[in-house]
Amino acid sequence: MRDLFLLRPDVVFLNHGAFGACPRPVFEAYQRWQVELERQPVEFLGRRAMDLMAWARGRLGLYVGADPADVVYVTNATTGLNIVARSLALEPDDEIVSTDHEYGAIERTWRFVCEARRARYIKAPVPVPLTSAEAVVAAVWAHVSARTRILHLSHLTSPTALIFPVAELCRRARSAGIVTVVDGAHAPGQIPVNLDELGVDFYAANCHKWMCAPKGAAFLYARREVQPLLSPLVVSWGWRPDVPGPSPFIDEQQRQGTRDLAAWLAVPAAIDFLHDDRWAARQAACHTLAAAARRAITAVTGLPALSPESSEWFGQMVSLPVPWPDAAEAQRRLREEFGIEVPVFNWNGLALLRVSVQAYNVAADVDRLVDAVRRMIPPAGVASPS
Repeated sequence: MRDLFLLRPDVVFLNHGAFGACPRPVFEAYQRWQVELERQPVEFLGRRAMDLMAWARGRLGLYVGADPADVVYVTNATTGLNIVARSLALEPDDEIVSTDHEYGAIERTWRFVCEARRARYIKAPVPVPLTSAEAVVAAVWAHVSARTRILHLSHLTSPTALIFPVAELCRRARSAGIVTVVDGAHAPGQIPVNLDELGVDFYAANCHKWMCAPKGAAFLYARREVQPLLSPLVVSWGWRPDVPGPSPFIDEQQRQGTRDLAAWLAVPAAIDFLHDDRWAARQAACHTLAAAARRAITAVTGLPALSPESSEWFGQMVSLPVPWPDAAEAQRRLREEFGIEVPVFNWNGLALLRVSVQAYNVAADVDRLVDAVRRMIPPAGVASPS
């Protein structure tokens, strides 16, 4: 599988979760769309774009279990979540409940909105190690109050790489009249996603991560009943159009004049790539390898894992505590001294090493990482080299 990706052969790449990696056949489809646009830009953008985007939305909707009329393409999950956060009405002292496992850019988005509207951002602690889905639900719900208007959660968390029980939390929120917003940046392509069954109001996710689409491909899902709550992040030709398109939701969020549509139009090629008969087996093998990395690294560090070892809690990506006080320096050493691209960051007083395993990875990649971790953790009483 390594030959099907464009990754440099001199780097052990265990960081698919950051920006993804696009396979050659998908990247070639992406470039073909770019060439086709440039051959006749007026025809492509002026006369064909709406039908082409409808086709691409149709393929995406089938993949994520949603009506194509309820999804629009955006450039990344953060853009989709900004559309939602900046559209929803909030009054002073209204509350947005989230968790301490959220992606930093999205936490900043909510804090920005709360400062502008004098609302409150409530960060519910969800302690690790996790023990049960019920405990996660209880930890989040303990911070819901009569002032809670929005519940924001990650489907699969960025810093801790844990799968959260979002379906049950969405169910509770719906019954309480609370709007649900889910950050699914890491979910599609890594774990099963069926948005209609999930019961979420708004869901944004990347196609360029685990779906292996080109950079700049992501989507926003909005349940039909709540679509009127959204405003366009960019006001353009889709706002009160002269010739209405499929719906105000699609018109307002999709029609913006001159844009490169190629990354979105290449998403069907990425879905075809993932529909290879052997892909499910490859995903299972990646989970097995991620679990092996987890066991080996925890054996070296002696630090506890963040959850039980089960596909209920993690997929192809796993975060592990490591005893390195300077996360940035540890990441630099792994990259420059050992040739391993893998993130290390600080979260809630812990240094976490996040290992992503994709189909191009092999056991030797994990072995090299485990050896590097072992060499960067000196025996007791021996100072670590600077």
